[in-house]
Amino acid sequence: MENLENPVNKCKSFYEQQIEMISGHYALPKYQYVQVRQSRLFMEKHHSEKIELEAIAAAAFMSRFHYIRIFQKIYGITPRQYLRDLRISKARELLRTDIMVSQVCADVGYESVPTFCAAFKKATGYAPSAYQKMHKSNRE
Repeated sequence: MENLENPVNKCKSFYEQQIEMISGHYALPKYQYVQVRQSRLFMEKHHSEKIELEAIAAAAFMSRFHYIRIFQKIYGITPRQYLRDLRISKARELLRTDIMVSQVCADVGYESVPTFCAAFKKATGYAPSAYQKMHKSNRE
């Protein structure tokens, strides 16, 4: 049992100390962190392409189901959610320019404009065209 009288531990709440103790018992092997980071870099590099979950898992050298479980354990979200958030973030950047919504849709990896619009609105609360107009008016 670790010493709770350690000065470093006094700065941490009881909850934080318990989380550290539990995570120490259930820590993942170091190589799995490296593999999942590789897959995350793969998603960042290929976000504009059609990426299948099998390809992402293969980048981490894991089966699809094991990969999802490990990714979620590390990042707190699924790989699909991460990829969606990454694409929406890139779309926000592009929509601040004068690029057409349909081009932004293609540039961030969505094949369908309605699907992109629905995902963007769900994530931001704005339709892509409204988001673009709002940021266009802020530049003037």
